[in-house]
Amino acid sequence: MLAGKRKLAGQIGVYAFVIVPLLTLLTLAAPAVIGGLVTWSWWGAVTGFFWAGLVRVALLHHVTWPVNPICHVIGERPFASRDRSANFWPMAILSMGESWHNLHHADPTCARHGVKPGQVDVSARLIWIFEGLGWVHEVRWPSPDRLARISVAR
Repeated sequence: MLAGKRKLAGQIGVYAFVIVPLLTLLTLAAPAVIGGLVTWSWWGAVTGFFWAGLVRVALLHHVTWPVNPICHVIGERPFASRDRSANFWPMAILSMGESWHNLHHADPTCARHGVKPGQVDVSARLIWIFEGLGWVHEVRWPSPDRLARISVAR
C-alpha cells in the first residue's frame, strides 16, 4: 500500500512540476508562434502573445475568480442548499454557465447547473458533446425528480 502511495505521489509531482509548467508555457507561446507565422513578422508574434496569451488569461481569471464571491451574495436561490449560493445571470455567458451556482451547491454531482428555461450552460453542452463522443462516462444529468426534491418552491 505504501509503495502505491509513493508511486501516486511521484506521478502527481511529475504532473505538478513538469507537465503543468510546460502546458502553461505552450498556451502562452503558441499564440505568439501562430501570430508570427501568419503575419511573418515579429510584431505579429508580439501581438499574438499579448492578445491571445496575456489578455486571454487575464480575462479568464477576471471571470472565473468572481463567481464564488458574487454568487454567494447576489442572485436567486431556487434550490435548497446548505449555504447562500445563488444564481447570478449576468455572469452566465462569460463563465460558460458556472454562475448558475445555486444548483451546483444543492446538487454537486449534477453535470448541468443551468436547468431552468433560458439558462445558458455552455459547460454542460460541452460535457454532453464529450459524452456523445464517448470521452466521458456515467455523467449525472438532472432529472425532474431530483430537481423537485431540492427545489425551494415545492
